[in-house]
Amino acid sequence: MWGREDMADSVDVLFVDEAGQMSLANVLALSPAATSIVLLGDPQQLDQPQRGLHPLGAEVSALGHLLNGRATIAADQGVFLTETRRLHPDVCAFTSELFYEGRLTSRPENSKQRLNAVDPLGGTGLRFAPVEHTGNQNESPEEVERVAAFVEGLLGTGAAWTDKEGKTNSLGLQDILIVAPYNAQVAALVERLPEGSRVGTVDKFQGQEAPLVLYSMATSTPEDAPRGMEFIYSLNPLNVAVSRARCVAVIVASPALFQVQCKTPRQIELANAFCRYLEMARPV
Repeated sequence: MWGREDMADSVDVLFVDEAGQMSLANVLALSPAATSIVLLGDPQQLDQPQRGLHPLGAEVSALGHLLNGRATIAADQGVFLTETRRLHPDVCAFTSELFYEGRLTSRPENSKQRLNAVDPLGGTGLRFAPVEHTGNQNESPEEVERVAAFVEGLLGTGAAWTDKEGKTNSLGLQDILIVAPYNAQVAALVERLPEGSRVGTVDKFQGQEAPLVLYSMATSTPEDAPRGMEFIYSLNPLNVAVSRARCVAVIVASPALFQVQCKTPRQIELANAFCRYLEMARPV
């Protein structure tokens, strides 16, 4: 609609929401409709959807072009929202360092949030749950059982969580978000977990949140990844998955995924984020 000729100069300001997922071509097409355009979004979350192959650079969103390789917007180009209203400081520390140049901070009231449960998941921050398995590509029965044990253990022991107002609430299925990179692993988790469990890929959960997030990676080794290392180690899904957590984020994965033979600088960058997670996480 905004790209039609009769819409030219129809408004003073046009706001483009989720501009981190809209192509530069589309934004240019609608630009005659307004004197000014305001781009809102976060390219560090999900990329713009793509189909087919395109020339190098075409995959970058309009907001990505404006950032020009930077993780956050420069002061002379726009406004970076520096406070998160969701993440506990222990989760925010990882997200801010890896994805937002250390500029993202947690609002003071977020520090009241915590998962009131017995170890190993009780408290706040990052956890790593190693699960040994071999030959798995996009589905891991071993990880499904580990995730199910976490969920059933929390619900069976009457776990609770404290919100940022200091109110303690019983922990239910709606308070546990379970993420996987592959549809096959999602289907296996849905079949095993209680009805009503919140299970899906990162695409389903962008914009949502929960006190606890479990991220099951399914693949046994980097070589087993069906879409290659670029997919399983992609930074955007990692950021989305971890930053859904208000209190605790848990990566459930084969330890072999953290033993990567990188061949390019880009692969080093991708593996570094997961290795940094491992450094900051408590093993469970």
